[in-house]
Amino acid sequence: MLIIYLLIPILGVAMDQVTKHWAVTHLQFAGTIPVWEGVFHLTYCENTGAAFSMLSDKRWLLLLITLALLALILVALIRDWIPTVFGRVCLLLILGGAVGNLWDRLARGYVVDFLDFRLIRFPIFNVADVLLNIGVFALLIYLILIEPKHSKKEKNRENHSVDGDAGGQR
Repeated sequence: MLIIYLLIPILGVAMDQVTKHWAVTHLQFAGTIPVWEGVFHLTYCENTGAAFSMLSDKRWLLLLITLALLALILVALIRDWIPTVFGRVCLLLILGGAVGNLWDRLARGYVVDFLDFRLIRFPIFNVADVLLNIGVFALLIYLILIEPKHSKKEKNRENHSVDGDAGGQR
């Protein structure tokens, strides 16, 4: 199971970096390529900030925040704070996305964005951002809807095993 867990962030970072390399080599000088005119374009963009260009030109702060997030995720995985496979996969998606963008910030000083969803004038983003958003959204669903039920089920099992032990000792 550990190998599968390792594959999730590794494949995520690989997909992110391959697509960003393509964007740098093919889109940087082309500007934009409409995939579906007015709806979805491939547009090269260099982002020195985080989501929605927040903290633009604050590279060191973004590096520190990302490293702290990565450390927290690794501790959560190692200490098994999130005991279900679904919850761990959420953390691993976030890990892959964070490492993908961290890699850009370290290597280039900015993050390469190129996925341009124009129908709702959404900010340009990349594969790492997709992984981060899916991971965070799924983790929120997990924490709000799944974890309380999982905790209740675990508590019931513990109570039944304690009751069962006490009943056998009478």
